[in-house]
Amino acid sequence: MASAPAPSAARLYRPNRFVSLPAELDPDTYDTSPEKRRAEAERLAIRSQLKRQYLLQLNNPSPPAVIEDPALIRWAYAKSQNVYPTFRPTPKTSFLGAAYALGPLLFWIAVLKAHRPLYAQRQGAKFCPSLRKNTFSRPSETTRLTYH
Repeated sequence: MASAPAPSAARLYRPNRFVSLPAELDPDTYDTSPEKRRAEAERLAIRSQLKRQYLLQLNNPSPPAVIEDPALIRWAYAKSQNVYPTFRPTPKTSFLGAAYALGPLLFWIAVLKAHRPLYAQRQGAKFCPSLRKNTFSRPSETTRLTYH
C-alpha cells in the first residue's frame, strides 16, 4: 500500500505566538494549485520545443544563411503589438512627447524668422521690396490704377 506523500515544510511549520510564519514558508507561495502547475508545464514544454528547434538550426552542418530564433521572433512580435495598455504616462514621457511634437515646429519657426532679415539684407531687397525697412506704404486713392 502506497503511503501519502510527505507534507511540505510549509505545512509542517506552524507559527506560534512568539514567531510568525516567514514569507519563504508561506503555503500560497510554493504550494501551487494543479491548474497552475499544469500551465507552468505547458509553458515549459513550449519553451523546450522552441529551444530544440533553434539548436537544431544552430548545429545543422549546412546551416541556412540566417538562423532565426523562434522564441526571439515571438517575443519581439508580442512586445511590438498592443503597447498602449501597458503604457504609463510619466513626467518624462510627457516631456518627451511634447518635445517631439513641438520641437521641430519651434525649430523651423526660429530658422525661418532668423533667415528672413538675412535674406533681405543679402539680396539688397531687390527681389522683395516689401522687406525693406519702413519702405512699404499703402497706395493712395490717386495712385490706384483703374481698369476700364
